[in-house]
This record gives sequence, C-alpha cells and structure tokens, in this order.
Amino acid sequence: MYDDHYGLSGRPFQLTPDPNFWFDTATHRKAMAYLGYGLSQGEGFVVITGDPGAGKTTLMGHLLAEIDSERLNVIKIVSAQLEPDELLRLVCAGLQVDASELSKATMLAAIERGLHTMARNGKRTLLVVDEAQALPFESLEELRMLSNFQAGGYPLLQIFLLGQPEFRLTLHETQFEQLRQRVIAMHHLAPMDADEVEPYLIHRLSCVGWRGRPRFTNDGIEAIYRWSGGIPRRVNQLASRVLLFGAVEQIDSFGGHEVGAVIADLDNDTPGRAHSRIAEAFPNRTPAPMPMGTPVPPEPVQPRRRKTDAVAEGGDVEQRVAQLEAQVRQQDEALRRVLALLVDWVENGEGERPDISALRRTTV
Repeated sequence: MYDDHYGLSGRPFQLTPDPNFWFDTATHRKAMAYLGYGLSQGEGFVVITGDPGAGKTTLMGHLLAEIDSERLNVIKIVSAQLEPDELLRLVCAGLQVDASELSKATMLAAIERGLHTMARNGKRTLLVVDEAQALPFESLEELRMLSNFQAGGYPLLQIFLLGQPEFRLTLHETQFEQLRQRVIAMHHLAPMDADEVEPYLIHRLSCVGWRGRPRFTNDGIEAIYRWSGGIPRRVNQLASRVLLFGAVEQIDSFGGHEVGAVIADLDNDTPGRAHSRIAEAFPNRTPAPMPMGTPVPPEPVQPRRRKTDAVAEGGDVEQRVAQLEAQVRQQDEALRRVLALLVDWVENGEGERPDISALRRTTV
C-alpha cells in the first residue's frame, strides 16, 4: 500500500532478511573483516553473535553473495534444537549424500568421503549454522568432531556459527573448552549508533527508487533510534508502520510527533495493562490473556475517614476506624471473587460471561 503511495518500487523496510539491502554499519564492517579472515584461514570456527534482529542472517547472506560459489560449497543449517543424528543428516544432504537409511557411523564415513570429493573438485566446504544457541551440547560436540576431517594436513571443513548473545556465555562453559580452542575469530554485532540511523533509512529507501518522498526530520529519526535501540529489525518494524500511517493520513514528512503516534500504537499492540491487575491480585497464578472487550472490575474505593464524622458520632474514633476497616475487608473480598470469576472464565474460554452484578453491588 505505502510503496504505491510514495512511488517506490518495493518495500524498503521488510522484516525478512535480504542481502540486497545490505548496509555497512561500523559493527557490520568489523564482522565482515572477521569472516574474511576466517575464510582466508580455511579452518576452525568463526562465531558471530548478536541480538535478535541485529542482522546476522543478512550479514551471512551478503558474505555468501560476495564469494565464488565455484570454489566454495556452502551448507546452510538453521538450528532448531537439532540432535546429533539430525544434524549429520543435514550435513549429508549438503554433500548430496542420501542418509535416510544410514547409521551414525556410516553417515560419518559418507560425510568424510563427500568432503574429499569436494576437495578433489577444487571446492572447500563451509558449514554455516544459524541460531547456534539452540544446539544441545552433543550436537556442538559433533560439529567439533567434524572439524577434524583433513586431507594431507589440510582441513576439509570450516564452520561458521551464528547465535544470540547467550551463545558466547555457552562457549565459556567448561565442557566447551575443546571447541573454544578451535574458534579463530569471534565478533558480537552491536546495534547501530544514533548517527547511523538516518543513512540506514536513506539507503533502504534508495534501494527502491526513493526520490525524497517521504522524508524524516531530525526529531523523527531520534524517536526511531530511541524506540529501536539501533536494532535494524526494530528500525524496519517502526519505519514500515510509519510509512503505512503516512499513506493512510496522506503525510509525506515525519517528525517526532508523527513517529510518536505510531510508537504509541505499536506499544498498545501488546496486551497486558488491564491483565496486570489480575496478576497483582493473584501473584501465584498466571491467567490467560484477556480477550478484547473483557470488563475489568473497578478497584475498591477506600473510604476516607473524616475527623468531623468521628466527633459527630460521639467521639468514638476507634469504633469508627474498626467499622471502616471491616468495610474495606468486605470490599476486598468481593473484588477478589469478581476477579476469580473473570480469570476462570478467561482461562476456560467457554460459556457466557459470568454474572457479577451482585458482587459488584457489594463493592459500591
């Protein structure tokens, strides 16, 4: 919708990683230098970490688009808590080996033969594992063992591991000492700096035929940076919603006010504000999210004790306080019953909304 409105040839801020939109931030330049060094060494492990949306997959896509596919056979795996046998079968598939009926020992022998075949054909083999933090210990150990394959003293397989920040902590655990010794380069992708956000926006817009419309003012860019923290995917998420907002409202220039309105809308997309009242009342249970339209019981109104009331009743202040405390307890109990009925109704997801009118009257 918004690409037509602004005369763009495509969506500049799509969330799917696309190496065609590669933008060379300072941290991505460093990462490319480490990856280039690793490829020149042709052995061991190279580890790249970063927060979700920091650009790890885009980084790898850019690297693979730059290398000579005639000289490097790349096997790409996205980890999903793969067990060792599952991991080996995927490696076999990358070497054009049918492993459907093979035992683990036979798979390992087939992988070694496949790596030798690639080497004889003048190709090195690079294994890229994305989301490596999800791999169990046994699978990471299997990768370490695969890195042992050699021919004439030269390694047959090099491995790049991409993972979230916690993967760095995993590698420093005692059981990963041998694998850690084989890591020849490691880099953490940091968020963009504040002064990189504007060039990033212009670059992505220019990739789809931007001619100055729309535009972002300085305070609009600052608002984007503050909300996104410099994480590219979050920048894309917000910028895409801003352009959609602009297309609907016929806006071509976005300042802090316009971006702030979209940010408020994005933040409201996350339910939980009304739901938090139930969480406070029932700290030991986790209710299901409330569907839209579910009524939230009013909080009890604590009666205010006035000194004149006590005097008018004959000065019996203590008796009046006791009566007020009893009333508050009664209201609190009634409110808890209201909340309990609503929680049960939300969690069960069936039947009509419970009749709480009688209980409500007791809280008034």
